Amino acid sequence: MGLFSFTQELAMDLGTANSIIVNSAGKILLDEPSIVALDRKTEKMIALGEKARQMHGKTHENIRTVRPLRDGVIADFNAAEQMIREMIKMANKNKRGWFSPSLRVVICIPSGSTEVEIRAVRDSAEHAGGRDVFMIFEPMAAALGIGLDVEAPEGNMIVDIGGGTTEIAVISLGGIVSNKSIKIAGDDFTEDIQDYMGRQHNIKIGDRTAEQIKINVGSVLTELENPPEDYVVHGPNRMTSLPMDVPVSYQEIAHCIEKSVTKVDSAVLSALEQTPPELYADIVRNGIYLTGGGALLRGLDKRLTEKIGIPFHVVDDPLHIVAKGTAIALRNINKFNFLMR
Repeated sequence: MGLFSFTQELAMDLGTANSIIVNSAGKILLDEPSIVALDRKTEKMIALGEKARQMHGKTHENIRTVRPLRDGVIADFNAAEQMIREMIKMANKNKRGWFSPSLRVVICIPSGSTEVEIRAVRDSAEHAGGRDVFMIFEPMAAALGIGLDVEAPEGNMIVDIGGGTTEIAVISLGGIVSNKSIKIAGDDFTEDIQDYMGRQHNIKIGDRTAEQIKINVGSVLTELENPPEDYVVHGPNRMTSLPMDVPVSYQEIAHCIEKSVTKVDSAVLSALEQTPPELYADIVRNGIYLTGGGALLRGLDKRLTEKIGIPFHVVDDPLHIVAKGTAIALRNINKFNFLMR
């Protein structure tokens, strides 16, 4: 990007939990939680990303924290627009020039998005300064990030477990042949943990603490080869409000998120049912790829492999794979005809 560069290119993975911006070379410019803190009176943004996340659950009546995306789609248009605008600014903070370059953006969206939801993302990006806005479905971006040849006449299956949605798609010849998008994902696992801690241990915890439990001892199997140590949770007793320390084991978490994980199992089976037999044979041979933050749950690949009988592979760096794939799409905008304008 020189002094007279008139077009700037960015790839954006706009997620329910985290938003990532990369440049066309695939370098991560920004990786922040998708949360903003707003002034209640003026609706102006006070903080974004990690700073806003630290305020979450600790604000007074003049400040509110908002997650602009719910279930992978924009729930608060005003907050989303301010968030996208500020994130683009943050990603550009090292750029110095006389001109404000026109912005070309590729944004990835859930494969189950409706026309209205797609328009909301496009409008937000345009209002935030995007001149040329392209969209790509998340499973397609994940496949590009893994390094699969998405235009080959061969079937590949991606299971992308994000914060708000789980995307399951079979890709062949540059298109999505069959897909299933369910609104059960990382946020639901966090809620399950919160409810369980209240019911079972009588301790009151916020969603940030539940998220920490999930990261430290999150598991889908009750027997692991390398089990994590118990995680100690601090909080008030629900009845007496006196302080409590409760150690939580990975076996407990496996039990409490079982119901939500079973829904993911069923969705994968449902997507396989809709898959044409020739592509099904390719999938059995290649295995199924797990991406997104949910892929980091301990034992998930083993559980799905045993249940479905097809090998599941957790990709390298599952949190950033969709963003990296979006950067590949950005470099090949004129070549890939599955990008939407």
